[in-house]
Amino acid sequence: MKSLKPSMKENKRYLLVRGKNPKENIEKAILEFVGILGLSKAGLSFIKSSKNETIICLNREAINQVRAALCIFPEKMSVEKVSGTLKSLREK
Repeated sequence: MKSLKPSMKENKRYLLVRGKNPKENIEKAILEFVGILGLSKAGLSFIKSSKNETIICLNREAINQVRAALCIFPEKMSVEKVSGTLKSLREK
């Protein structure tokens, strides 16, 4: 099977999210705000999780919707940093 051309691939961005119990709350917030179709278009995947922070990977076009969903969710969550690579996200 041939690989995709670079212009056909999805452009991903990485977000560092902080808050209480972020792994469960991120998915709930996106589902409530944009629904199942929006969640599937976002292409959400969890890279690394700890108690108070999580690194997630998203489709570039869905970043604004996900940030809005996290802002209006009752549990306090904040996006600390957005980056195109994991290396630059981990540097502080």
